[in-house]
This record gives sequence, structure tokens and C-alpha cells, in this order.
Amino acid sequence: MQMNVEHLGALERRLNVSIPQEKIETEVESRLKQLARTAKLHGFRPGKVPFKVVMQQYGPQVRKEVIGDVLKKNFSEAVRENNLRVAGYPHFEPKSSEGNVSPVEFSATFEVYPDVELGDLSEVQVERPVVDVTPADVDQTVEVLRRQRVQFEPAERAAEAGDRISIDYRGMIDGVEFAGGKAENFALVLGEGRLLKDFEAPLVGMRPGEGKTFEVTFPADYHGKEVAGKVATFEVRLNGVDSPRLPEIDAEFAKSLGVADGDINTMRNEIQANLEREASKRVNAKLKEQVMQALLDSTKIESPKVLVQLELERLTQDAHNELVSRGLGAKNLPLPQDLLKERAQRRVNLGLILGELVKTHNLHPKPEQVRAVVEDLARSYENPAEVVKWHYSAPERLGEVESAALEDNVVRWVLENVKVTDKAMSLDELMGRS
Repeated sequence: MQMNVEHLGALERRLNVSIPQEKIETEVESRLKQLARTAKLHGFRPGKVPFKVVMQQYGPQVRKEVIGDVLKKNFSEAVRENNLRVAGYPHFEPKSSEGNVSPVEFSATFEVYPDVELGDLSEVQVERPVVDVTPADVDQTVEVLRRQRVQFEPAERAAEAGDRISIDYRGMIDGVEFAGGKAENFALVLGEGRLLKDFEAPLVGMRPGEGKTFEVTFPADYHGKEVAGKVATFEVRLNGVDSPRLPEIDAEFAKSLGVADGDINTMRNEIQANLEREASKRVNAKLKEQVMQALLDSTKIESPKVLVQLELERLTQDAHNELVSRGLGAKNLPLPQDLLKERAQRRVNLGLILGELVKTHNLHPKPEQVRAVVEDLARSYENPAEVVKWHYSAPERLGEVESAALEDNVVRWVLENVKVTDKAMSLDELMGRS
């Protein structure tokens, strides 16, 4: 048997294989003889079918299987002998027709993984957010939690921002009602922004039983295409006003947040701890984002097309599944292939770079690191021990945690090799709320 490897491009290779015909025929005959011992055909006793009949019945299929097996075996041997790292799956195709004398010739076209040369990170600048969670941040969070537990009570007064109101309305464009422009006993909280600002603004100051007529111009980019950019006249009647009542910051409020003894200081300490945990996660996420971009920017790499295609198919399927889960007709919503392909390229490149970095600097996570990540994830649950057990009970779940621990090691190593500048910021700035 003869083999040779051709270079078709930077990463594309073709392996040419020539297998002597006699080797194929010998193996085919051996398998057919073995098959003849148990073959069952109509008109013959089991094991008594003439070899010529067995060959006529099963010969073509057995020959196909033999060629496939021999080809795969020799492909694997050639890969080992030539130190090739095959990316994806090879494409096999015959080069010549089978005959009784000439050898069987096949070729296998495939791509190999590139050699990754990590770039210089010494001049890379990374900005590390530094945040102190203040009592004001805790106060703000307490107010958010109070608003989440708001109760409404009937009020015999004019509507104000924050009130929940009930209205009947009818909208017309050029004197004609339009779809979605009419409702009765429609409830909304003034100031939440559920409706257009030009619609909500005239409702402030109205009293129960009062009616009003006003115009609203729909934005040109309004989601309802049939009314986008048009002017509608609305007739509105206010049916009722409910004023908000926020809970007092007392023991009952603390208990509603899971503080068993209702202690206010304990509640504030737990809120602060949660905010600090969220801030730490956001800081780590921002650092990770900068680190990954630095690795991509500093390392030039050509990735195998087959891996990019496989990743593109996976991302496309994920996007399709997401649309279906939201009840959207995926067939009617074309997916942004250019964006998905760019994301697939980025993920493949980053995966190759991280693989080389982990191998070169031995950044594989240690069991105690994985355990620490699991325990940190479990800390926010009511029964942390059960959550830890749940992660360790399934290899795929633990694999996700191991990947997170590996990324932590990569981020830590990169931060030690770049220029890091601390930047003080508020919690709102970190969370993107300001």
C-alpha cells in the first residue's frame, strides 16, 4: 500500500492512498467465508449455502465495507506517522474505478489545526473597575425591593405619576378606528413607560369619571407598521385611580426578604453582601471581556474552515431554538448569517488560542479550584450542599464548571502579563445604570 500527503493550502491537506487489489480481495474472501458459515438463504440449510451464492448475494456490500475499513485504518496510521492534527472530518473519494488488477486508489481531503503562536501581551492595557458598595447603594436596593412589594389603594383624587389607573380609550386615524387602538378597563401604572410618553402625559391630572381627547404621533420606527409615523386622535375616559402604598422598613419587611428574626441590620448586611457579590461578578466579567479581546488582537491565527462551519451551524441551531422557545415563527424571521458567522469565527479563534495558552502554561484547573467555583455558585441557594451534590452528580454539569475555572486561570495569567490600571467607579456605573 502507498500513501502520500499533499499540501493544498495553509491548513488543507490531501492524503492519497493506493491499496493493492489482492489485499482487498483476500479480505473480502475471508469475510465471505466467515459469513457463509451462518448465512441463511431461502432453499438452503443454515451454513450450507454455496460460496458462489454467498458471493453473489453479499459480495458487493462486503467489498464496500472492506474498502471503507481498510481506508479508515490506513488514514489513521498516516495521520499518526505524519504527526497530523486533523480538524473536523475527512472527505473520502475514489480516484480510480476498482478492477481486478489495478490498485484501489482513494484520496482523503481534510484540514489540520494551525500552529498557534501566542502574541506579545506586555504592552496591552487592561482597565480594572474598583467599586466600593456604599450605604447609599444599600438604601437604593431597599427602595427597589419596596417598590417590588407595592400595594395599591383606591384614591379619590387626580392621577399622579406612580398611580395605577384604569381607562377606556378609543383611537382613530383620519376618523377610522385601527387595530389595537381600543380597550376598556385598561390598567397601567403612570410613569412605567408601558405606553408612549405622548399618550401617558395627558392622563396625569385627570380625575375619575373625567374624559379627554388628544392627539398622539406614533414614531416612524414604531413596531406597529400600519400606524408608524401617523397621527392618531384618542378619546380617553379615566375610570379609577389607585395610589401606591410602599411597605414600611420594619421586621415584617425584613422577614419577607428571608431574614428569619426580622432584624433590619441583618437585612442590610445581607443586601450589602449580595451587592458585593454581584459587583465582583461584573468586575470579573469586564476583565474577562478585555482579556479575551486582548488575546484575539495580539495573536494572528488562521482557523480551519470546517470548525468555523460547525460552530456556525451550532449557533444557527441555538438561535432557531431560541426563536421557537419565544413562540416566534423562526421560518418568518431570517437569521443574521453574517453576524453569526463573525461570532463563529471569533469563538473558534479564541478556542484555539486558549487551548494553546492552557497547554503552554499548564493552566488546567485543579480539583480544589473546581470545587471552589461550585461552592461559590451554591452559596446563593437555600441548600448549598444539595447544589454542590447536584453539580458533581453529572459529568456535563461539572464540565461546565471546569470550563469556568479554566477561564479564571487564563484571565489570572493574562492579568499578570499585561498592564493593569485600576479605575474607581460607582456601583451604578459598573452595572450600567448611570
